[in-house]
Amino acid sequence: MTTTPETGSSIPLRVLDHSELFKDEVYQKQFEGKAEFENGSESAEVSRVLEWTRGWEYREKNFAREALTVNPAKACQPLGAVLAGLGFQGTLPLVHGSQGCVAYFRSHFARHFKEPVPAASTSMTEDAAVFGGLNNLVEALENATSLYKPKMVAVSTTCMAEVIGEDLFAYIGAAKDKEVITADYPVPYAHTPSFVGSHITGYDSMLKGILENLAKSADATEPATGGKPRLNIIPGFETYTGNLREYRRVLELMGVDPLILGDHADSLDSPADGEYDLYPGGTPLAEAAKAKFSRATVLLQESATRKTTELIRDVWKQDTLVLETPIGVRGTDQFLTEIARLAGVEIPAELTVERGRLVDALTDSHAYLHGKRVAIAGDPDLVVALTRFVLELGMIPVHVLSTNADTTFKARMEKVLSASKFGEAATVWPEKDLWHLRSLVFTEPVDLLIGSTYLKYISREANVPLVRVGFPIFDRHHLHRFPIIGYTGGLHLLTQLVNTVLDELDRTSPDHSYDAVR
Repeated sequence: MTTTPETGSSIPLRVLDHSELFKDEVYQKQFEGKAEFENGSESAEVSRVLEWTRGWEYREKNFAREALTVNPAKACQPLGAVLAGLGFQGTLPLVHGSQGCVAYFRSHFARHFKEPVPAASTSMTEDAAVFGGLNNLVEALENATSLYKPKMVAVSTTCMAEVIGEDLFAYIGAAKDKEVITADYPVPYAHTPSFVGSHITGYDSMLKGILENLAKSADATEPATGGKPRLNIIPGFETYTGNLREYRRVLELMGVDPLILGDHADSLDSPADGEYDLYPGGTPLAEAAKAKFSRATVLLQESATRKTTELIRDVWKQDTLVLETPIGVRGTDQFLTEIARLAGVEIPAELTVERGRLVDALTDSHAYLHGKRVAIAGDPDLVVALTRFVLELGMIPVHVLSTNADTTFKARMEKVLSASKFGEAATVWPEKDLWHLRSLVFTEPVDLLIGSTYLKYISREANVPLVRVGFPIFDRHHLHRFPIIGYTGGLHLLTQLVNTVLDELDRTSPDHSYDAVR
């Protein structure tokens, strides 16, 4: 048996990657034969149009479009809701919609984290779209709780459920009336229509729903006084498990008792120890129920926690502090200073040493990063923090783009850019997609791209190296395990940036400059 349709193929009897497989003569002939029925343009015309799309005339047409989005750098709301659920102990995310939707969410996270992702579906089909999905949700709750024994089920919706106006509050109430689940069983929910917002708004809605629900439970009692000061930490839509662990490490070093609300570090980065745990890690439900009694809450992604911030500030009447994600020296300085103030503690010498190491490393690498022009794309909170970091390095952000940014993004970016002379050349592009970014990179070239896996297509076409930061990262392994926040995370991020520049320097250097030392 061979790996190609024709037994006479020259391909040896071994499994080939598709990049090798499709070089075989059999597939090359099939590819050539497609032209007979595709009625495609001549290659010269294809080349002409391709080149035209890289110029200023096409850029103006591209930016004039209003009714079409091409390759947006975002995902849909229920994907974020699933991640919120995975951050709590024993919680099973349940998506009220079709099976295909939850399969997409699970595969998206599994490809990024390289981990199995527990999430269930109410399996709505055509009949539920017409008559409503009450029976689907009730049956799903019954099956999920009996088969998988979760401590909590976090319910979110998809397009289908939202278009027909499904009432989750009433449906969950019906499930309790039918005694499918007990009256006190926690089933937080969020309406997360995919046709508006993005994964960060879905995350926010689900996190708010979870905290609201748990704050009304029997465990929501004020803890005993004494001991270390407790602060709630809300990282937001955080796709670096290393960041979650770094927050905990740093705060414990400072003598703070951190209650991380939405801690999926172990859920999506569990060890292979011979035993499979369906619900590893997560913020303990009993502890999350007491969150409203903590000294204060620190939120580290403004755009991804707006509704949650309102709950804690306006309903719980708790002190809230919203900070930019602490990436780099200034961001981490601000984070630690505010934590020390809120908790009434000192910043330990160990963290001061870590700061010094990062500053030393920045000095070591500045010659290769200074003046490099960069384009940055991703979620708004990450883009703001990354831009501030590259400015610290003396790099020049030229294009700053976020598809799912809101009306506050431009002002936040202008505040960051105006603080450095290296920010003068930057243009800020909220609500633009990666096809817009392609036009920007070809008309105003840069030396480096920073963003998710999806920027690799621009990287290849424009011959510009890509530093993979953010979500999703499908085509590289283990980056999410290493922090990019704090002084230690800043060192990891600096290493990625400077070594990408050095790789490119080696790749393009003439023989007389192909040096062994950089």
